[in-house]
Amino acid sequence: MVINTNMEALQTANNLNVSQSELSKSLSRLSSGSRIIKPSDDAAGLAVTSRLRAQIKRLDSALSNVVNAVSFTQTQDGFMKTIDKALRRMGELAMLAKDGTKSQEDLNLYQKEFAQLQDYVDNTRTKEYNSVSLFGTSTSAVTVDSEGNTFDMPGINLSATTYGDAVAAGVMLTSATYASDALTKVKNAISQIAIDRAQLGAVQSRLNFTSDQLSITKENLSSAISRVADVDVATEATNYARYQILVQSGTQMLTQANQLPQAALQLLR
Repeated sequence: MVINTNMEALQTANNLNVSQSELSKSLSRLSSGSRIIKPSDDAAGLAVTSRLRAQIKRLDSALSNVVNAVSFTQTQDGFMKTIDKALRRMGELAMLAKDGTKSQEDLNLYQKEFAQLQDYVDNTRTKEYNSVSLFGTSTSAVTVDSEGNTFDMPGINLSATTYGDAVAAGVMLTSATYASDALTKVKNAISQIAIDRAQLGAVQSRLNFTSDQLSITKENLSSAISRVADVDVATEATNYARYQILVQSGTQMLTQANQLPQAALQLLR
């Protein structure tokens, strides 16, 4: 036996250090829920998960934009629905005013309500959503994916001639002749708002499908990150128990290995 270098103790100490290191790693994985604690654990996996997490962040932003666009179109449709209702009532009043048996007093009463409805429709053209005009000729670009691609929502122009004719100052119900002209213009406006609301419905459908797709993509990316980075709790718990046993037994063996030189010295007495 060579007693100037205790090889058994050195080997046991090295093994103990390895077991303690693995026990520490296992504990970190279990406590964090992640298989990758340091880049050295899985450099490629870390790179993949970093890119996927960045993509998810961009998807969250795109989803927020789409949801906001849906709210924008819903606000538009809310106003257009009431405009449609106002125009239909204006059509009713024009029909009543065309009747030759109505007195001038009756026509004046119809005109008062008709003028109020004209004013309401005209004022709606300037409404805003979050300081952005709801109605106009310009399109609105909405980001629809994590790569920054956009979808252009067409504008709805309530200042178009079709609407303008129905609310013009000279359109009135003070006579049967005027009422007949007003009815024609109101009917044209009703036809136009039906077209515009149908177009708006198509845009809302596109946005809703886009929102669903973004949510599904985000879910799939999160699952991919989980498969790459998340720890297998059952397997890691088994490893943790194993390394605990190795550390405990290694500590005991190191104590015994350190006592071997003492046993050799006993032979010299």
